[in-house]
Amino acid sequence: MIPRTKLTELRKWSSSENRKPLIIRGARQVGKTTLVRMFSNEFNQYIEFNLEKTEHRQLFDLSKDINQLVDSIFLYSSKSKSAGRTLIFIDEIQNSSNAISMLRYFYEDYPGYYIIAAGSLLESLLDFKSTFPVGRVEFLYLYPLTFKEYLLAAGKPGLAEALDTIPYPENLNQAFYSEYSRYALVGGMPEAVRIYTEKNDYFEAGKVYESLLLSYMDDVEKYSPAQKTSAVLRHVIQSSFRLAGRRITFEGFGGSTYRSLEIKEAFQLLEKTLLLRLNYPSSSVVPPISVNMNKSPKVQVLDTGLINYFAGVSSEFALNKSLEDVYSGIIIEHLTGQELLAAQKSALTPLTFWSRDKKQSSAEVDYIIQCEGNVIPVEVKSGSAGRLRSMMQFTDAAPHNLAVRLYSGTLSMEKAKT
Repeated sequence: MIPRTKLTELRKWSSSENRKPLIIRGARQVGKTTLVRMFSNEFNQYIEFNLEKTEHRQLFDLSKDINQLVDSIFLYSSKSKSAGRTLIFIDEIQNSSNAISMLRYFYEDYPGYYIIAAGSLLESLLDFKSTFPVGRVEFLYLYPLTFKEYLLAAGKPGLAEALDTIPYPENLNQAFYSEYSRYALVGGMPEAVRIYTEKNDYFEAGKVYESLLLSYMDDVEKYSPAQKTSAVLRHVIQSSFRLAGRRITFEGFGGSTYRSLEIKEAFQLLEKTLLLRLNYPSSSVVPPISVNMNKSPKVQVLDTGLINYFAGVSSEFALNKSLEDVYSGIIIEHLTGQELLAAQKSALTPLTFWSRDKKQSSAEVDYIIQCEGNVIPVEVKSGSAGRLRSMMQFTDAAPHNLAVRLYSGTLSMEKAKT
């Protein structure tokens, strides 16, 4: 199993005095179930249910109250109520509205049990079918593997440890670059990474992405309220991989004739599945960062590996080119956003870019982040400092002179003249 940094957050949750049932949110195949199973080794006993299985689902659906449900859980699993710390995992909970409702009663009536639930399409279900126990649950968001987790999966624990060292040894720069190139190619979906690192076969790893897309297409048919809605959703999914990292408009998106409202609503639904998200621009140079929902957003999809696979980027091409040149630099910029998302402390924090639209002085910076009371620009560039015109315009407008430039050179701090 691939070590995940979210284990640390699970341990904090389990040790909290005011612990509530925890819902792990994440797209399909990002490793939610595997994460919980790894965590279960730290408990006296572990009980797992998958509500895609009829007999598991009926256990929850046919329980009249929480007392009956708890009795049934222990009888069915042949476990003891008094065996010490017990972790109960309810996977694919979106398949039972009764199971979702029962979470509040676990919190109120059985706080001694450790309850974790997961579901890829939970919010989509809630929009139509269920009453959610607001204030009675906590959330943890899981994303594809970060670069550090990829290094651990690739059997490079030394590099993973060195990654946290600032500054890291300069003689490791080429080793980091080589591994990051592979990570940028295959992405962070755990199963794809496992196959790639074990077999060094990009084609085999790509089958994971094919399967993932087919799963989402099946979900579209299962959960969308109307046939036309299904068609719009399919179009948005397929077009988003091709347009990832670019600014888009809802009108005529992907060359379609669908109305802007139809495209917008499709994006809103797909954002809830965490397959993709829209990053809107901001003109903020001081906190708090406010986004402009009336401006054209950029498309961010679940994983960079998906973009590469469906764009036909081959391993031979990607691993023999500068990262900034692959797919016109979009891959490395998109991957930076993927890493920033995984590093966020709150899922409510927007991933945004800086944009200033003025006549003869328009500017755009790839990302901005809020850090220690400042808004910091992050630019992904391969050229010299003289090409960082937009970032310089940001620092001219900001009350500080801090900026981050990501490129393939060594880690350094430099002064730049604006």
